[in-house]
Amino acid sequence: METNSRGALQADCDAFDISEELGFLLEDPLTYLPDYFQVWMDLANNLTHLIESRTLRDLVHKMPVLSPHLLSNHRELRLAHLALGFISMGYVWQEGQHAPAESLPKALALPYWVISRRLGLPPILTYADSVLANWKLRDPTGDMEIGNMDLIFSFPGGESCRGFFIVSLLVEMAAGAGITGALEVMHARKTSNITGIHKGLVKVAESLKKMNETFKLMHEHVDPTVFHGTLRIFVSGWRDNPMLPRGLLYEGVSNEPILLSGGSAAQSSAIQCFDALLSIHHEDDAGTFLTRMRDYMPPAHRQLIETLAVLPPLRDFILSCSSSDLCQTYNSCVSALVDLRSYHLSTVTKYIVVPGNKARTTGCPLSGVGIALNTTGTGGSSLMVFLKSVRNSTQKALILERPSMSN
Repeated sequence: METNSRGALQADCDAFDISEELGFLLEDPLTYLPDYFQVWMDLANNLTHLIESRTLRDLVHKMPVLSPHLLSNHRELRLAHLALGFISMGYVWQEGQHAPAESLPKALALPYWVISRRLGLPPILTYADSVLANWKLRDPTGDMEIGNMDLIFSFPGGESCRGFFIVSLLVEMAAGAGITGALEVMHARKTSNITGIHKGLVKVAESLKKMNETFKLMHEHVDPTVFHGTLRIFVSGWRDNPMLPRGLLYEGVSNEPILLSGGSAAQSSAIQCFDALLSIHHEDDAGTFLTRMRDYMPPAHRQLIETLAVLPPLRDFILSCSSSDLCQTYNSCVSALVDLRSYHLSTVTKYIVVPGNKARTTGCPLSGVGIALNTTGTGGSSLMVFLKSVRNSTQKALILERPSMSN
């Protein structure tokens, strides 16, 4: 019986592209492409210098239009998507928020579009690129800990850039055991196996707590002024962004500008998996936005979220059981997710709201750039409204203690 469930778990990990150790991270990403694509790699590897010297756009204009058909496997495609994503962000924002490029040259746009179609991802730098597929070990024999990890490609911002993406990656890695736990819960529910459901939920709760602890590393490795003033612009997209209100024209692809959101933690497949597993529903603008963010996830990860979302609600099943242990474990999962979202709120205040307010008062208005987190605006206030909304709807999922029968 144990062997059967183990086999089913492995089959699910394969189907949904999950690593039991690393969760949704891309395992052992490539750091090189075939020689034919060397011009892409040269630009991406030297991106910080090219942006800072204001020479990236000129070099992109000289690029040949390469055929992506020579990319032969998933990891090559992911590295190409990552490289072209970094180059595109650098190209658009090279001159800062006041002079973004309004179109992407064909030599960049056309292969990027084709590769994106093959991967089922949009042609913009996503969270799945910059966090899940943008890592390497300094010492290949060493552990995956922050001192031994580096980025494949980087933006201006130095150590704060590395810290931002690597800490985000380590948070995702901490989700790995919880994602496996979610699969165990999914299987145990087929036979109403309460012990199996309980064991899986324990893994989810522990994983969420570990994610929150790992998230705290952000404060040691990322400077708020550098993040807000230098790095954030390079992960900003062209949807709901006043700097590019019509979107971005992809030359050789479309005659009309395309609207796409920048990378955001809302694109974390892990967090949306836990929401779907625990029957946590986000309503109105927040719910619409989160559903749209699934289009920015690798298709296999999106499929897992959608598979969990259509199951009969776990919360209802637990309410129908008389197991106080199960109820308690479910609540510990929800509480840990509330804690993670509350911590995210306080971190956003430190890294976006406070520096944004300071920039405005010193006559350097940066409040309009950044990542749009809903359809009503791109400033710090709408971001906070979104984060408070998802935190509060998570809290509502807690199962309140039932009144004592002896009362």
